[in-house]
Amino acid sequence: MECQVPECKQRQPTELGRKLKRIRPWVQTGFLGLWLAPLGPWLHGIPGCVFHCYSCPLSSFACPIGVAANYAALMPVAFEIPYLLLGLLLFVGATSGSLVCGWSCPFGFVQDLLARIPIRKVALPAWLGYTRYVVLVGLVILLPLVLGFKGIPFGDQVISICRLCPAGALEAGLPISAQSVMEGHGWPMSWLKTLILIAFLGSALFIHRPWCRIFCPLGGLLALFNRFSLFHLRFNVRECVECNLCRSRCAMGVNVDQKVNVSGCIRCLECSTCGALEPCFALPKESTKPNVPPSQQPT
Repeated sequence: MECQVPECKQRQPTELGRKLKRIRPWVQTGFLGLWLAPLGPWLHGIPGCVFHCYSCPLSSFACPIGVAANYAALMPVAFEIPYLLLGLLLFVGATSGSLVCGWSCPFGFVQDLLARIPIRKVALPAWLGYTRYVVLVGLVILLPLVLGFKGIPFGDQVISICRLCPAGALEAGLPISAQSVMEGHGWPMSWLKTLILIAFLGSALFIHRPWCRIFCPLGGLLALFNRFSLFHLRFNVRECVECNLCRSRCAMGVNVDQKVNVSGCIRCLECSTCGALEPCFALPKESTKPNVPPSQQPT
C-alpha cells in the first residue's frame, strides 16, 4: 500500500524496511512448505503454532485451535489438560507475540496473496478485532465444554469451530471434494462449509485478512502478548517527522505512530519502512506518540 499523503515524500523508506518487505513473502513461502510437508500422520498429535487444518492432505502438525477445542470437550470426562499446547502458545506468545501471524501462518499468507489482487479495500473499525475473543471463548472453549458435559464427543458435535472453519474448507474440504468429483462421486463437503469458503474468498478480495482481523481465535490469543513479548516494535519519537508513512503502510489499520504493539498488529513489519519504527528483541518499553510535534520536544 503506497502512501497518499504528500508529506510522506519527506522520508524515504529505510534500508531495513525495504529488506524486510522484500524477504517476507519468501519467508512465508518457506513456512508454507514446512506446514505442508507430509512428514507423517504421527505428528498430528503435536500442535503447531499457526492456524492450519490438520485434515489437509499434506499437513503434518495439528491445529492448535482444534486441539484446544478437543481438550475442552474432553475436560468433563477425562479432565485432561493440554500441557504441550499451553506451553507452546505461552512460549510463542512471550517471545514473539503475533509475529507468527504476519510471517509464518499459511492461512494468513493465502489472504495476503488474495489481497494483492488490485481491488479497492474496505476499511474496518478496530473494535471488530474483539470478536476474535468471542470466537475463542464461545466456540473454542465454552461450546465444546458444555456439549462435552452432555456426553457428546467433539467429533460428533453438530456446531463446532472445525465445522465452521474456512481454513478447513480451503485446505481439506476443497481438495478432498474436488478429488471426489473427478472420480465420479459426489461433493462430500457440506453446503454450509462450501458457502463459508465462498464468503471467505469473496471477502478476502475486499478486506485485508478478514479472518485474521475479525474471527481468528489463535491470532487474538497471541496478540494479547504483543505488549509484553521479547520481540516488539519500538517507536522513536525523535525520528518521527509526522509523514504518515508508517500508518499508510499498515494494511491492518493500526495507527502505529500513536500506539505500538497493540492487539490489532500482526507484526508484518511493513511499518518499519519508516525510520521512526524499528523491530527489537529485548524487554519492551512502552512508547507512545507525544501530544506535541517532535520538533517541539526537548533535545
